[in-house]
Amino acid sequence: MTEQEQQRSLLWKKSTASGNSGCVEVARTGKMTLVRDSKAPSGPFLTFKDAIWKNFCARADEFKN
Repeated sequence: MTEQEQQRSLLWKKSTASGNSGCVEVARTGKMTLVRDSKAPSGPFLTFKDAIWKNFCARADEFKN
């Protein structure tokens, strides 16, 4: 299975609060979290270990203006 086929088989989620632009989508693979640009679903994606992604999400609220 190619990387693109694997990517298509994942369940990608996007926040309902995000509009139609500037969005990211997130998919979980078990021990990894993948993040991609919603405007380029067949483009590249970032891969994070779940623990690192969970830590980022827990602390992201600290950066609100």
